[in-house]
Amino acid sequence: MTSLDRARRWAPAAHGAELFSAYGVALCAAICCALPAAASTPAGADKGGAAAAARPALTVTVTTAQRSMLASTFAATGTVQAWQEASVGAEGAGWRLADVLAEVGDRVRKGQVLARFDTRVAEADLAQQRAVVLEVEASLAEAAANAQRARELQPSGMISAQQFTQALTVERTLKARLEAQRAAVNAQELRLAQGQVLAPDDGVISSRSATVGGVAAPGQELFRLIRQGRLEWRAEVPAVDLSRVRPGQRVRLSPVGADAVTGRVRMVAPTVDPATRNGLVYVELAAGVGVSGLKAGQFARGEFEAGQAEGLMLPQSAVVLRDGFSWVFTVASDLKVRQVKVVTGRRDGERVEVTAGLPADARLVASGAGFLSDGDTVRVVDRAPSAAQALPAAAAPVRTGASR
Repeated sequence: MTSLDRARRWAPAAHGAELFSAYGVALCAAICCALPAAASTPAGADKGGAAAAARPALTVTVTTAQRSMLASTFAATGTVQAWQEASVGAEGAGWRLADVLAEVGDRVRKGQVLARFDTRVAEADLAQQRAVVLEVEASLAEAAANAQRARELQPSGMISAQQFTQALTVERTLKARLEAQRAAVNAQELRLAQGQVLAPDDGVISSRSATVGGVAAPGQELFRLIRQGRLEWRAEVPAVDLSRVRPGQRVRLSPVGADAVTGRVRMVAPTVDPATRNGLVYVELAAGVGVSGLKAGQFARGEFEAGQAEGLMLPQSAVVLRDGFSWVFTVASDLKVRQVKVVTGRRDGERVEVTAGLPADARLVASGAGFLSDGDTVRVVDRAPSAAQALPAAAAPVRTGASR
């Protein structure tokens, strides 16, 4: 093999080695450049994630529970009823109603005419009785004159003893008959007076069954009257609370479909219903029929005031209702919140009482607790946050090192 042939044979091999060396150098350079970038990129990402994690979820103000005196109350339900009702009926028999002068809801006065009967027959009977009285009075006058003559003649013996006795007897008989006829006239006048149906007391007509042209039976109810327009609340109070009720105790009532009214306990029933274990409490209401929309038969809920008692109070906004339970959020020293279940009691305007579950001297989120979850980080300020500040942090863009 000549030197020229050997040169041609080794030329491709030398060219391949040169290319391999070039590729190796380029790969090493790429790896060396990538390592610093790879080392720096996770650190920047970690810093951005940590910043995002540390960002507060909400800007809040804090509060603490305060002890204050509150009215101790307990609730009951019941029905508004008439204090007393009067049944106004027919006293006469077989008379036809000629006129009805009162309607349901009318306010009437004692003695006011509510209805009139047709009394023409009774008036005729009365005229007849008065005529009989006049007849008996005339007969009595004659008998009295005869008796007087008999008394004058009897000492002289001009009349017999029988005649004398007979004259006196006739006089006494007619006197008795006159008294009887006069009594009959009085009875007829009284019966005639029953031709008018009168209100027995001041009050409000609650029902009317009287109709023009109807013939009323004796004792048939024609009207029903709420005496003096007074109403009372008949509360069904559980037996365990009856011992806390006293006559004169103040009650605040909230009737369905009417304005709130106040009342005073009038009487406590001496028995308890064995089926419901509730006792009746009669509460006299300050408002009468129609006042503040109050009506007999309305359902009402009321609260009995049972004195003053100390309570642990929170703002209403600090208590969150979730899943049927009441919760508050406590703020720890690391500004993380913890969700705590509490038991609420009485309410006083914008404040609510906490009866159980609240840690002692705990700092609580005062407002915006509905946006928080257990474990969130918050930022505490001294005053109430603005609407823009109170929005959750997820609503604002978060910058990280990678975004730069």
